[in-house]
Amino acid sequence: MNLTLPQPASLPTQPSQTVLVLRYLRRNPSLAVGLVLLAFLVGFGVIGSLVIDVDTRAYPLAAPPVQPPSPEYPLGTDRDGRDLLAVMARGVLLTGAVGLIAGTVGIIVGVVVGFLAGYFGGAVDSVLRWLTEVLITIPPLVLQVLIASTIVDKNKVTVLTMAGVASVLSWMGTARMVRAQVLSLRERAFVNMAKLSGMSDLEIIFKELMPNMLPYLAASFVGAVMGAIGASFGLEALGLGPVREPTIGMTIRWAVYHSAIFNQWWWWVLWPVLALILIFASLALINRGLDELANPRVRRSE
Repeated sequence: MNLTLPQPASLPTQPSQTVLVLRYLRRNPSLAVGLVLLAFLVGFGVIGSLVIDVDTRAYPLAAPPVQPPSPEYPLGTDRDGRDLLAVMARGVLLTGAVGLIAGTVGIIVGVVVGFLAGYFGGAVDSVLRWLTEVLITIPPLVLQVLIASTIVDKNKVTVLTMAGVASVLSWMGTARMVRAQVLSLRERAFVNMAKLSGMSDLEIIFKELMPNMLPYLAASFVGAVMGAIGASFGLEALGLGPVREPTIGMTIRWAVYHSAIFNQWWWWVLWPVLALILIFASLALINRGLDELANPRVRRSE
């Protein structure tokens, strides 16, 4: 008599990393929608810059002035003869560059200050905490306006200049958050075990503490980028921006300066305002999604 042995049940296969990411994005719609909007904006800027001659058409005297949207000029033109389609393609990238540069500077300075204060404590913590608390009481826009006003020749203001001014006070919030997290993590058992194993302070910071804080740091970076873009827009609205560059803020500045709404040049205001809304909406949704990723108490289960 032949006896057939039961076949062992096959082990379930582990989903790929891509599948896991897509599953998480399905559970975190804020992050998913924010990434889609950001990808659209970046794609619009990059593809538009490749298809359109933005080096010519995004600057004055490249087209007939104040032309409404038409097949030849899909977004219309402004009073100085700029093709607004080229202006939007170049402006989205320039505005994003200001936020990215200033946000990077702010997150680096904030992480360094926060780790030094939180990990080493003592006199280092006292000095850095006092400095942070003093500077955080200063309204950022006031100091940024004072710095930008010292540039006499406004034609010399560049995107890098705007990024530098916007990053002046963009690190304090990150420094406070990092310090608080490090103060909590440095008392954990895994940090004590790392010290007993002979790891140096830098090794503990980079190999033990920082990986546990990556979601917080990512959310702080997005917040710093948002703050930098808002600061640069405020300066540009006051006429302290790069007058030769077609950033989103300067486009709105010139539309207001030439009374575009009262002259019924509605398209001149509509497109940069819409672009600014999409930029802030995408970053706000990404920031909300990353906050959910970093905070287990609000994280959705599958």
